[in-house]
Amino acid sequence: MQSKKNIVILISGRGSNMQAIVEADIQNIQIAAVLSNNAQAAGLAWAASRGIPTDSLDHKTFADRLAFDKAMMEKIDAYQPDLVVLAGFMRILTPEFCRHYEGRLINIHPSLLPSFTGLHTHERAIEAGCRIAGCTIHFATSELDCGPIIAQGAVPVLDHDTADDLAARVLEVEHRLLPQVVDDFAAGRLSIQGNRVIRTEQQHSQTPLLA
Repeated sequence: MQSKKNIVILISGRGSNMQAIVEADIQNIQIAAVLSNNAQAAGLAWAASRGIPTDSLDHKTFADRLAFDKAMMEKIDAYQPDLVVLAGFMRILTPEFCRHYEGRLINIHPSLLPSFTGLHTHERAIEAGCRIAGCTIHFATSELDCGPIIAQGAVPVLDHDTADDLAARVLEVEHRLLPQVVDDFAAGRLSIQGNRVIRTEQQHSQTPLLA
Protein backbone atom coordinates (compact mmCIF):
# COMPACT_ATOMS: atom_id res chain seq x y z
CA MET A 1 0.00 0.00 0.00
CA GLN A 2 1.29 3.44 -0.95
CA SER A 3 2.14 5.62 2.05
CA LYS A 4 0.19 8.84 2.44
CA LYS A 5 1.83 12.13 1.50
CA ASN A 6 1.98 14.89 4.08
CA ILE A 7 0.38 18.10 2.82
CA VAL A 8 0.69 21.54 4.43
CA ILE A 9 -1.71 24.18 3.12
CA LEU A 10 -1.10 27.93 3.45
CA ILE A 11 -4.02 30.36 3.41
CA SER A 12 -4.70 34.01 4.20
CA GLY A 13 -8.50 34.13 4.33
CA ARG A 14 -11.47 31.79 4.19
CA GLY A 15 -9.47 29.14 2.40
CA SER A 16 -12.15 27.88 0.05
CA ASN A 17 -9.58 26.02 -2.05
CA MET A 18 -8.19 24.44 1.12
CA GLN A 19 -11.74 23.37 1.95
CA ALA A 20 -12.10 21.84 -1.52
CA ILE A 21 -8.98 19.73 -0.93
CA VAL A 22 -10.24 18.57 2.47
CA GLU A 23 -13.72 17.76 1.19
CA ALA A 24 -12.33 15.83 -1.80
CA ASP A 25 -11.20 13.17 0.73
CA ILE A 26 -8.14 12.25 -1.33
CA GLN A 27 -7.12 8.79 -0.18
CA ASN A 28 -3.33 8.99 -0.46
CA ILE A 29 -2.76 12.28 1.41
CA GLN A 30 -2.66 13.40 5.01
CA ILE A 31 -3.39 17.08 5.54
CA ALA A 32 -0.79 17.68 8.22
CA ALA A 33 -1.60 21.33 8.91
CA VAL A 34 -3.23 24.53 7.68
CA LEU A 35 -1.10 27.61 8.35
CA SER A 36 -1.74 31.30 7.81
CA ASN A 37 -0.20 34.75 8.05
CA ASN A 38 -3.51 35.90 9.55
CA ALA A 39 -4.60 34.53 12.92
CA GLN A 40 -8.17 35.63 12.17
CA ALA A 41 -8.39 33.81 8.84
CA ALA A 42 -11.77 32.11 8.69
CA GLY A 43 -10.20 29.06 7.08
CA LEU A 44 -8.20 28.31 10.24
CA ALA A 45 -11.37 27.93 12.29
CA TRP A 46 -12.91 25.77 9.57
CA ALA A 47 -9.87 23.47 9.49
CA ALA A 48 -9.63 23.27 13.29
CA SER A 49 -13.30 22.27 13.46
CA ARG A 50 -12.40 19.24 11.36
CA GLY A 51 -9.49 18.21 13.54
CA ILE A 52 -6.72 19.56 11.31
CA PRO A 53 -3.79 21.19 13.15
CA THR A 54 -3.59 24.93 12.53
CA ASP A 55 -1.16 27.74 13.33
CA SER A 56 -0.41 31.29 12.24
CA LEU A 57 2.35 33.87 12.07
CA ASP A 58 1.69 37.60 11.76
CA HIS A 59 3.97 38.85 9.00
CA LYS A 60 3.68 42.41 10.32
CA THR A 61 5.71 41.48 13.41
CA PHE A 62 8.80 40.57 11.39
CA ALA A 63 11.55 42.95 10.32
CA ASP A 64 11.42 41.89 6.69
CA ARG A 65 9.99 39.36 4.26
CA LEU A 66 12.88 36.91 4.64
CA ALA A 67 12.62 36.85 8.44
CA PHE A 68 8.94 35.97 8.14
CA ASP A 69 9.58 33.32 5.50
CA LYS A 70 12.27 31.65 7.62
CA ALA A 71 9.93 31.51 10.62
CA MET A 72 7.14 30.11 8.45
CA MET A 73 9.52 27.53 6.99
CA GLU A 74 10.30 26.31 10.51
CA LYS A 75 6.61 25.83 11.20
CA ILE A 76 6.03 24.08 7.88
CA ASP A 77 9.04 21.80 8.23
CA ALA A 78 7.87 20.59 11.63
CA TYR A 79 5.20 18.65 9.69
CA GLN A 80 7.73 17.11 7.26
CA PRO A 81 5.66 17.98 4.19
CA ASP A 82 5.85 16.18 0.90
CA LEU A 83 3.87 19.03 -0.66
CA VAL A 84 3.15 22.64 0.31
CA VAL A 85 0.02 24.15 -1.26
CA LEU A 86 -0.43 27.91 -1.58
CA ALA A 87 -4.22 28.16 -1.52
CA GLY A 88 -4.88 31.88 -1.43
CA PHE A 89 -1.75 32.71 0.57
CA MET A 90 -1.44 36.43 -0.08
CA ARG A 91 2.28 36.85 0.40
CA ILE A 92 5.05 37.32 -2.14
CA LEU A 93 7.56 34.62 -1.29
CA THR A 94 11.32 35.07 -1.14
CA PRO A 95 13.64 33.10 -3.43
CA GLU A 96 14.94 31.34 -0.32
CA PHE A 97 11.48 30.02 0.49
CA CYS A 98 10.85 28.90 -3.08
CA ARG A 99 14.22 27.14 -3.35
CA HIS A 100 13.66 25.34 -0.05
CA TYR A 101 10.45 23.76 -1.37
CA GLU A 102 11.48 23.46 -5.01
CA GLY A 103 9.45 20.84 -6.82
CA ARG A 104 7.01 20.44 -3.93
CA LEU A 105 5.43 23.91 -3.76
CA ILE A 106 2.31 24.57 -5.81
CA ASN A 107 0.28 27.73 -6.22
CA ILE A 108 -3.18 28.43 -7.61
CA HIS A 109 -3.60 31.71 -9.46
CA PRO A 110 -6.89 33.14 -10.81
CA SER A 111 -5.83 33.74 -14.41
CA LEU A 112 -4.63 31.82 -17.42
CA LEU A 113 -0.92 32.36 -16.94
CA PRO A 114 1.29 33.78 -18.27
CA SER A 115 -1.42 36.44 -18.69
CA PHE A 116 -2.36 38.64 -15.73
CA THR A 117 0.16 37.84 -13.06
CA GLY A 118 -0.31 39.60 -9.74
CA LEU A 119 -3.55 41.10 -8.43
CA HIS A 120 -6.92 42.19 -9.86
CA THR A 121 -6.85 39.47 -12.48
CA HIS A 122 -10.58 39.41 -13.23
CA GLU A 123 -10.89 43.17 -13.66
CA ARG A 124 -7.89 43.14 -15.98
CA ALA A 125 -9.24 40.24 -18.06
CA ILE A 126 -12.54 42.06 -18.55
CA GLU A 127 -10.83 45.36 -19.37
CA ALA A 128 -8.62 43.61 -21.91
CA GLY A 129 -11.67 42.22 -23.70
CA CYS A 130 -10.79 38.56 -23.08
CA ARG A 131 -13.38 36.03 -24.22
CA ILE A 132 -12.07 33.38 -21.83
CA ALA A 133 -10.49 33.56 -18.41
CA GLY A 134 -9.65 30.97 -15.81
CA CYS A 135 -7.15 29.66 -13.31
CA THR A 136 -3.70 28.13 -13.34
CA ILE A 137 -2.07 25.68 -10.94
CA HIS A 138 1.71 25.70 -11.19
CA PHE A 139 4.89 24.83 -9.36
CA ALA A 140 5.93 28.03 -7.61
CA THR A 141 9.32 29.59 -8.30
CA SER A 142 11.02 32.76 -7.14
CA GLU A 143 9.46 34.67 -10.04
CA LEU A 144 5.94 35.80 -9.10
CA ASP A 145 3.17 33.66 -10.64
CA CYS A 146 5.60 31.81 -12.88
CA GLY A 147 6.92 28.27 -12.80
CA PRO A 148 5.95 25.09 -14.64
CA ILE A 149 2.21 24.93 -15.28
CA ILE A 150 0.48 21.79 -14.01
CA ALA A 151 -3.12 22.45 -15.01
CA GLN A 152 -5.40 25.19 -16.26
CA GLY A 153 -9.15 25.58 -16.32
CA ALA A 154 -11.04 28.03 -18.54
CA VAL A 155 -14.43 29.73 -18.36
CA PRO A 156 -16.15 32.14 -20.75
CA VAL A 157 -16.14 35.87 -20.08
CA LEU A 158 -19.72 36.99 -20.69
CA ASP A 159 -20.59 40.37 -22.16
CA HIS A 160 -22.01 41.90 -19.00
CA ASP A 161 -19.76 40.22 -16.45
CA THR A 162 -18.54 42.13 -13.44
CA ALA A 163 -15.27 41.14 -11.81
CA ASP A 164 -17.28 39.43 -9.07
CA ASP A 165 -19.30 37.44 -11.62
CA LEU A 166 -16.15 36.23 -13.30
CA ALA A 167 -14.40 35.51 -10.02
CA ALA A 168 -17.26 33.28 -8.89
CA ARG A 169 -17.22 31.33 -12.16
CA VAL A 170 -13.46 30.85 -12.01
CA LEU A 171 -13.58 29.81 -8.35
CA GLU A 172 -15.88 26.90 -9.20
CA VAL A 173 -13.22 25.62 -11.60
CA GLU A 174 -10.47 26.14 -9.00
CA HIS A 175 -12.41 23.98 -6.54
CA ARG A 176 -12.56 21.12 -9.07
CA LEU A 177 -9.06 21.40 -10.45
CA LEU A 178 -6.91 21.84 -7.32
CA PRO A 179 -7.92 18.55 -5.63
CA GLN A 180 -7.17 16.75 -8.93
CA VAL A 181 -3.67 18.21 -8.99
CA VAL A 182 -2.99 17.36 -5.35
CA ASP A 183 -4.15 13.81 -6.05
CA ASP A 184 -1.87 13.60 -9.10
CA PHE A 185 1.12 14.90 -7.14
CA ALA A 186 0.55 12.52 -4.24
CA ALA A 187 0.23 9.58 -6.62
CA GLY A 188 3.52 10.45 -8.30
CA ARG A 189 1.93 11.18 -11.66
CA LEU A 190 3.65 14.57 -12.17
CA SER A 191 7.17 15.16 -13.44
CA ILE A 192 8.86 18.42 -14.43
CA GLN A 193 10.71 18.42 -17.75
CA GLY A 194 12.22 21.83 -18.41
CA ASN A 195 9.36 24.27 -17.99
CA ARG A 196 6.68 21.70 -18.73
CA VAL A 197 4.88 19.35 -16.35
CA ILE A 198 4.24 15.86 -17.70
CA ARG A 199 1.64 13.46 -16.34
CA THR A 200 3.17 10.00 -16.32
CA GLU A 201 -0.33 8.50 -16.29
CA GLN A 202 -3.07 10.33 -18.12
CA GLN A 203 -5.67 10.24 -15.39
CA HIS A 204 -7.36 13.55 -16.11
CA SER A 205 -8.12 15.41 -19.31
CA GLN A 206 -5.84 18.28 -20.16
CA THR A 207 -8.66 19.95 -22.12
CA PRO A 208 -9.53 23.28 -20.48
CA LEU A 209 -12.64 23.07 -18.32
CA LEU A 210 -15.48 25.10 -19.78
CA ALA A 211 -18.39 26.22 -17.60
